[in-house]
Amino acid sequence: MKELEDFLTGRIWLRDFTPFAPESVEQAIHDGFIAVRPGIMESLQCARCLNRSKNNIVSFNCAKCEGVCHYCRHCIRMGRVSSCTDLITWKEPHAITPYSHSFIWNGELTDLQQQASNELKQSLRRNEPHLVYAVCGAGKTELLFPPLHGALSEGKRICIAAPRTDVVLELSPRLKAVFPDTIIHTLYGGSPAEAGFAQLVLATTHQLYRFEQAFDLMIVDEADAFPYSYDPALAGAVKKSLKANAPVVYVSATPSKELMGSIANQSKIFRRFHGHPLPVPVFQSLWNYRKSFHSNKIPAKLDEWVKQRLAKEQPFMLFFPTIEMIGMAESLFQSIDPRIRAVHSKDPDRKEKVMALRNREIPGILTSTILERGVTIENVQVAIVGADEAIFEASALIQMAGRSGRSSAFPDGEVVFFHNGISRQMDKARDLIKFYNREGFK
Repeated sequence: MKELEDFLTGRIWLRDFTPFAPESVEQAIHDGFIAVRPGIMESLQCARCLNRSKNNIVSFNCAKCEGVCHYCRHCIRMGRVSSCTDLITWKEPHAITPYSHSFIWNGELTDLQQQASNELKQSLRRNEPHLVYAVCGAGKTELLFPPLHGALSEGKRICIAAPRTDVVLELSPRLKAVFPDTIIHTLYGGSPAEAGFAQLVLATTHQLYRFEQAFDLMIVDEADAFPYSYDPALAGAVKKSLKANAPVVYVSATPSKELMGSIANQSKIFRRFHGHPLPVPVFQSLWNYRKSFHSNKIPAKLDEWVKQRLAKEQPFMLFFPTIEMIGMAESLFQSIDPRIRAVHSKDPDRKEKVMALRNREIPGILTSTILERGVTIENVQVAIVGADEAIFEASALIQMAGRSGRSSAFPDGEVVFFHNGISRQMDKARDLIKFYNREGFK
C-alpha cells in the first residue's frame, strides 16, 4: 500500500496500466484510498490533458464497451484515454515532514547570481511568480540551489520542468549530486521506473499531464523553448499540476515579450559566471549549400572550418536546419573523420553521443536544434549551417551560440553563422548578444 501511495500521490494515471498488481489497485479503490474518474468527461474534455478541441476528442466504435466512445488524440502517446477507460488518483494528501536536506555544493555564486538567488527567495516567501532572465552560461541552475534547498527543508514538493528531454537529462545528475539524500525522480518519455515518494521531480513538460495538484513549487526551465512556448496545453498542464497558490518560477535566456510583461518579479543577469563576454557570431556566406549537399559535396568553407577544428583538436557542434540535410551530410563528414557522429530528435542514442563528445571520444557532432539547449561541452566550437533558414528564429540562434565559451578555462569559443543571405533573425540574434555584453559590463 505504501508503494502504491508513493506512486499515485499527485498523479493521475490510467487504471489499467499502473506498475502494480491489479488486485492491489482494486483493493485500494474498494477501501476508499483511490478515486476513480472517466478518462473523457461528459463535456467531451480529456481528464488528463484537459484538451477539449473537436480535432483531438474523436469518436470511434469501441470494442471494449461495444458502443461509440471518444478518445483523446492529443495525449495518446501516454496511453489512450477514452470514455470507457478510468483514470485514478490517490485521495489523501501526502504530508512531508520537514527536515534539513543534505546540500553538497562547493561552488560560489557571483555577486549577480547571489542577488538573483536572494530575489528569488523573497518571491517564494510571498508565494509569487518570478522570472530569472539570464544569458546562456550565467549559471542559472547554480543560483537555484539555495532556494531549492530552503523549499525542500520546509517540506515542499518541487517540480523542475523543461520542454526538452536533453535538458532534463543534463539537470538530473547535477541535482542528485547536490541533494544526495533527497528522493529525486527524472521523468521523460521512456524513462525507467523509480521507487519511493519523490520530493523533487525533474520532468519534461509533457509529463505534467500525469500530475494534478501535486507540487508546492514549479520551476519551468527554458520557458521559451519549443514545444512549451507553442502549445497552450502545456501551460495548462503546469497549472493543473500545482497546489492552490503555488508559485511558478520561469528560467530563460531568451524569454518572450509576453512572459516578461506578465511577471512583476524579475532577476536579470547579462554576464556569464566566469566574467567573460558571450562570443559574438561571425557571419560567413555559404552560397547554395543545399545544392552542394544534394550533389554529395561539402561546401568548401564548411569543409575548411571542420578541418581546422580537427587540426586544433577542438570539439565542435554543427547545427543543421533539417534532419534530411543531416542525413545527407553525415557520410560526407565521416569521410573526413569517421568518428564524427550525427544526432537528431529521432535518434535513440543521442544521450550517449553527447556524452562521447563531452568525453572527447568523438571530435564533433552534426545536430538539429534538439541540442540547442541544456548541453555544456568544454571548449566546444559552434557553427550553424543555413542560419538564414526560417526555422532558426533569433532565440534559437542565441541558444545555439550559447553552447560556446561556457567554460572558465575556454571562455572565447567561436560561433559562425553560415548563410545563403543574411536574415533579420540573424541580425536580431547578433544584436541581442552584443546588447547582453554591453549590459553585462556596465
